[in-house]
Amino acid sequence: MIYLRLIWSYLKIGLFGFGGGYAMLSLIEREIVRPGWITEKMFTDIVAISQMTPGPIGINSATYIGYAAPMQAGFNSPLWGLLGSLTCTFVVVLPSFLLVAYTSHFISRHKESVAIRGIFKGLRPVVIGLIASAALLLMNGENFGTEAREIVISTVIATGALATVLFTKIHPILVIIASGVAGFLIYYF
Repeated sequence: MIYLRLIWSYLKIGLFGFGGGYAMLSLIEREIVRPGWITEKMFTDIVAISQMTPGPIGINSATYIGYAAPMQAGFNSPLWGLLGSLTCTFVVVLPSFLLVAYTSHFISRHKESVAIRGIFKGLRPVVIGLIASAALLLMNGENFGTEAREIVISTVIATGALATVLFTKIHPILVIIASGVAGFLIYYF
């Protein structure tokens, strides 16, 4: 049944996806897109929607995929989607909740320990690598196009948006909106 498979997949994502939502994206893609529960295009759309909605991207994507996957599997009632959303959201959060509840006392008690400091220093490059992996995962034909013109235009928009966020004080939401408007005007007019 689709729900047991979603529970197993999101339990793995919740257990092994650390470093934030972007770091989880490659694991989510492997667990959800490759089995065919959703398409690559839907995954790209889910990432975009999860970035724009309040909350962590990993949880937002779990909620959306939990709704969409049962629909793709033939469960056409919105109630099945709601059950999938609640299930996936709960399961992806559960391992982190239990781990934090268990380790918070230990970490606060030993926060000056050389071993604990070393562990956290060692995790930083791993998290950066996972985020870079997510960025590479999103550099696909769905996001950047397949023709040379589309790739160049998309790269210019993405680079311009990145430069604007890094070197100005313009709010990132405004940059997202401006990028969307620019893409719309370029591709549809």
